[in-house]
Amino acid sequence: MPAFAPEPATTTPAIEVSDLVKTYAGITAVHRISFTVARGEIIGLLGPNGAGKSTTLRILTGYLPATAGRVTVCGVDVAGHPAEVKNLIGYMPENNPLPDDMRVSEYLYLRGRLKGLTRRRLHPRFDEVVQLCDLGRVRHRIIGNLSKGYRQRIGIADAIIAEPPVIIMDEPTIGLDPHQILAVRDLIAGLRGRMTVLISSHILPEVEATCDRVIIVNQGRVVAAGTPAELRHERLGPGHYELELAGPLAALPSLLATLHPGLALVSAPDAPDADGFASLSLTAPRDAPDLREPLVNALAHDSRFRLRALTRTRHTLEDVFLAATNPKTEGLKV
Repeated sequence: MPAFAPEPATTTPAIEVSDLVKTYAGITAVHRISFTVARGEIIGLLGPNGAGKSTTLRILTGYLPATAGRVTVCGVDVAGHPAEVKNLIGYMPENNPLPDDMRVSEYLYLRGRLKGLTRRRLHPRFDEVVQLCDLGRVRHRIIGNLSKGYRQRIGIADAIIAEPPVIIMDEPTIGLDPHQILAVRDLIAGLRGRMTVLISSHILPEVEATCDRVIIVNQGRVVAAGTPAELRHERLGPGHYELELAGPLAALPSLLATLHPGLALVSAPDAPDADGFASLSLTAPRDAPDLREPLVNALAHDSRFRLRALTRTRHTLEDVFLAATNPKTEGLKV
C-alpha cells in the first residue's frame, strides 16, 4: 500500500487536527488548534471574522503549510502528501467560480474527468449527482442563466462528483432565499453517513439545523466544541421559564427555593392584568434539570397561586456563539 493511501474507515477519523499553529510575520493566526471529525459526520466550523477559520481550512486542504502541528485526512498526512490529500477532499468555496458560458452537464462532465473519473464511471455518477442535487430540470441549461440557488447546487455537485470521503463547504447558503436555503440544507443532510462534511458558515440557524456538532474558534483557538444541545446546556444552562401567574408574588421566591437552589426571578414581574395575572421570567443554574413539571406541580398544590401559562425559552446557537467569542456577553444569558 502506498504511504499516502487512506486508511480503512474503521481505523482512523476523517479529519484529525493536532496542535495546529500558523504564524504570519510573527502574528499567530492559529494557536494550537486541535479537533477530530469522525467518518460521516456533518460538522460546523464557526467563528468571527479573523478567528482563524479560513487559515485552518487552507491548511486542511493542503493549500497553505502549517507552522507547527499535524493534520491528517483519512489518515494521510497533509504536510507530507498535499497532492494526495486534495484527491480526498471535495471543496466548495464561498464565491463559486463557475463558467457562465458552459452548460451544467458540460461543466460537471469536465470536472469529473479532471478529478480522474473514467468515462465508464462518470456517466452513472453524473446521473446520481444530478438526482441528488435536483439538477435534472437544468442539466442542459447555460450556467450563466441560472439562479444563485441552482449555482450553489452545481457547486455542491462539483464537490461530490468524484465521491471524495471529505467535503468542505465555505458559506454554502449565503445569499440564498428561504426556499433555496431549505433545498441546500436537505441536500447537505442527505450526505450524512455517506461523506464527512465540514461547513464554515456565519448563518448560525442553518448550522444548528444541519450539523451534528459544531466547533467554535476565536482568536486562533478552539473555545467550544460539541453538539448544539450540549453547548447550550454547558455554556448557558436550561434557559428561561416564562410564566403567567396570579397570587402573592412576594411569596414566590420561598416556593422556588424548595424546587431547586438558584431558581429565581430574572427581574421584577410585570404589573398584573385585569384578571390578576402577571408575566414573569425565571432562570435556573446551568446544572439544573428541566423544572417545568416540578413548577406546575408545586403551583397547583399551593392554593395561593393560579398558573395560566408556563413555557421554557431555549437558548440558540447564536447565544452560545456570542458567549463563547465575546467575554463581555458571557454570563449575561444564563
